[in-house]
Amino acid sequence: MKKRPVLQGVFVSVNNIKWYNLMDASISNRSAMTHPIGSRGLGLRRGMIAELIDYLDSEPQAIDFLEVAPENWINLGCRYGYQLRQLTERYELALHGLSLNIGGFAPLDEALVLSIKDFIQEHQCGFYSDHLSYCGDEGHLYDLMPIPFSQEAINHTAERILRVQDSLGQRIAVENVSYYGAPFQTMPELEFINAVIKKADCELLLDVNNIYVNSINHGYNAEEFLLGLPLEKVSYVHVAGHFDEAEDLRIDTHGSDVIDPVWSLLQLAYKTIGVKPTLLERDFNFPSMPELFKEIQTIESLQAQAQTQANSSFARKNMEITA
Repeated sequence: MKKRPVLQGVFVSVNNIKWYNLMDASISNRSAMTHPIGSRGLGLRRGMIAELIDYLDSEPQAIDFLEVAPENWINLGCRYGYQLRQLTERYELALHGLSLNIGGFAPLDEALVLSIKDFIQEHQCGFYSDHLSYCGDEGHLYDLMPIPFSQEAINHTAERILRVQDSLGQRIAVENVSYYGAPFQTMPELEFINAVIKKADCELLLDVNNIYVNSINHGYNAEEFLLGLPLEKVSYVHVAGHFDEAEDLRIDTHGSDVIDPVWSLLQLAYKTIGVKPTLLERDFNFPSMPELFKEIQTIESLQAQAQTQANSSFARKNMEITA
């Protein structure tokens, strides 16, 4: 599969999903997400890369794009660097960071941001996102901690997102995260997420597994929560598996298969905002590639169903208008 060219100022149709490249458009001095990507993606992990390359050699159309955490790949040479280049020459690459510490109080890591900018340019990455959380103070915590849901945190976090976007010259997306406690909360999570995204003029990476996990752990309705998010800001979607620790406790592990309630949330998202690029995350407990790609095929099937339903609805409305 050849890498699709970046087309300036035209609509690009990929698997019935249209993307508009705003590489040269200025929006508050920041471009929108820049490159078109396809509809089915997979999170790339070093533990799967050799087997994945072999699988894609025989099934090159099995995915449209890959996603990596740039911190794990920047300045990486030798075997892994070569293998990454093999894949980025064939598939679009999205970046999903782990260390931006966007809600933290430690100074913003400007060197990391510039390294990510170089990586984006080197690999022509279409999207960059990170987590709506914090992960460091005096040092790195190696975990994603919840930002207090407060007005002070909204102002602080949005200001840091704006700085990152100005440094990169493009909008970024922030992901709704899983969390297990909400210290110093003064407002609902939904209000907090909506306010940050509006104030920062950024996009949303919608993680439907995180919604499901949080709905069990914090006792809310997952569908209502999803519909309350700023869905018009969604850039793309994550699905993943989790671990059932107890009846009322789910752990977001990315180490198991996606379950039916999470697939149902994905269907609801498609029904509400249309089909969006969707990526499967799997961090460990890797099955064989044929087994793993059955979940990619589920994504493709749900996207086709949603597109068919949308087309049928449009046709019915058009018939009513012309009748």
